[in-house]
Amino acid sequence: MELEKVISISGKPGLFRLVSQLKNGFIIEDISTKKKVSIGNNSQVSLLDNIAVYTTDQEVPLFQVFKNMAEHHNYEPTIPHKSSEEEIRGILENALPEYDRDRVYVSDIRKMAQWYNILQKAGYIKPEVLDAALNRVPAPLPQEVAETAAEPKESANTEAAAASDEEKPAPKKKAAPKKKTTEE
Repeated sequence: MELEKVISISGKPGLFRLVSQLKNGFIIEDISTKKKVSIGNNSQVSLLDNIAVYTTDQEVPLFQVFKNMAEHHNYEPTIPHKSSEEEIRGILENALPEYDRDRVYVSDIRKMAQWYNILQKAGYIKPEVLDAALNRVPAPLPQEVAETAAEPKESANTEAAAASDEEKPAPKKKAAPKKKTTEE
């Protein structure tokens, strides 16, 4: 079972698995019913593999949140997504205490609870499946590390490199080919 191929489609309830690609779309399979259908390229599709949850200092991959939820619930289903707002917030507070309460809405947590329960029922919420999915997802960097990595690094020999560039002769230009003239 590959969590990397699990998608959500805007406007369609539930989760789907990518089966194959067509010329003008995809063949997908509903995780719950195992029914296969095709969708067009114009559908808004989100790979769960690309979704992350905001925390106060970084973004945590959704599969890490699911793993934390699974460990907290002993790999059993969590509360229904239609539970009270307080209960829903409690799910994420247990799984990811440092989540950003200003940017992660109750509707987002409801969707996570619903997806978790769908995946759990379909057999995807298992330690080996979650670990395999997490090993594919690059570990998030704290914000200050990500900013440092994005800054250009200066070479220790910047002055020496600049001086050696000045000493090099300019490259020779190739002469333009001569035009042939036709005689009449």
